[in-house]
Amino acid sequence: MSGVWASLRQTLLAVLLDRYAIVVMVGAVILYSFFYPAAYRHQVAGNLPILVVDEDHSATSRELLRKLDALRVARVVGQPADIDSARRQLEAGDAEGIVLIPANLERDILRGHPAKLVLLGNGAYLGRASWVLGSMADALGSFGREAAVTQAAFMGAPQAPPVNLVQRPLFNTHEGYGSAIVPGVAELIVHQTLLMGIGVLLGGRRLALGRRVRFDLPTLAGMALGFGLIGLFGLFYYAGFTAWVQDYPRGGNPLGQLLGGTLFIAATVAFGLFVGSFFRTRERAFQYIIATSIPLFFLAGLSWPTVMTPQPLVWLAQLLPTTSGINLMVRLTQMDAGLADVSHELVTLGVLLVLYGALAFWRLHGPSIRDPGRTRTE
Repeated sequence: MSGVWASLRQTLLAVLLDRYAIVVMVGAVILYSFFYPAAYRHQVAGNLPILVVDEDHSATSRELLRKLDALRVARVVGQPADIDSARRQLEAGDAEGIVLIPANLERDILRGHPAKLVLLGNGAYLGRASWVLGSMADALGSFGREAAVTQAAFMGAPQAPPVNLVQRPLFNTHEGYGSAIVPGVAELIVHQTLLMGIGVLLGGRRLALGRRVRFDLPTLAGMALGFGLIGLFGLFYYAGFTAWVQDYPRGGNPLGQLLGGTLFIAATVAFGLFVGSFFRTRERAFQYIIATSIPLFFLAGLSWPTVMTPQPLVWLAQLLPTTSGINLMVRLTQMDAGLADVSHELVTLGVLLVLYGALAFWRLHGPSIRDPGRTRTE
């Protein structure tokens, strides 16, 4: 046991004294906690350009145009003569949405006939499309209620609807892009910075020795414990302090977060030790992180639905700690999920911990050879 604690102290000291390791494992985590969420501080898109095709040219259509132009999310940047011109501008990226006001809109309203309006959106950016179409729909809904009052003056008051739909967001109370994305990215940041730090230390040591590094069991256990403590600091720093400062959904299931977060970090450390055992230089760790960060996030299924992902990639994603770890922490932190609700993720992380722990043991365990002159590499 004394060997484990000695190795733990040496690992923490090595991180503190290695400028690359301390920057990526601690400095980057703190830096990202302020700068990454800042891009989503306003939570919603604003001032997005839209086009209005007015084929009616009436007082009613002009009133509708004023309502659309008063939206905070959107602004009217043009009024093309026809829908084909508007569509070409949309496809060229000059606008995010189109409102088509058909001819005879005012006449249909005054005669009590149902009036039709057309909304078109650019789906290249899902967040923008959602907000601009939703805001335009709200404006058109307000316009429709006013039109009903106008119809009532000629046709008599309409019957009240039997059911009123009231929408209240349960978890993402701001209905913002930041609340949906940042908490999941936080877990990825912790995962990637932890892997980078492990790779930097292992790669640097292998380069100095000129051979594959080997550790006895107490040393290896102490290293894993030290890396795990650093990872837990980053994970709960984001789930607690950063979520509070940035006012993202938080709290949830604290005991579940402690259990699930510990399992996620343990699987990440095991995965990092196994992958890092192949790095022969420090630079390999940075190259690995740059190449894998975006694929890992998409494979987690948080921003891209799993049902739309090819099945082989879904199977591959289950071998990555980030897939279960991100979904696990988001549910426990934001959605107040119970352990039964995340049992699949917990079991998957447990299996990955055993799998990558065994692989790391196979790659790194052995008698420590202290002769720097040996040049054999594997």
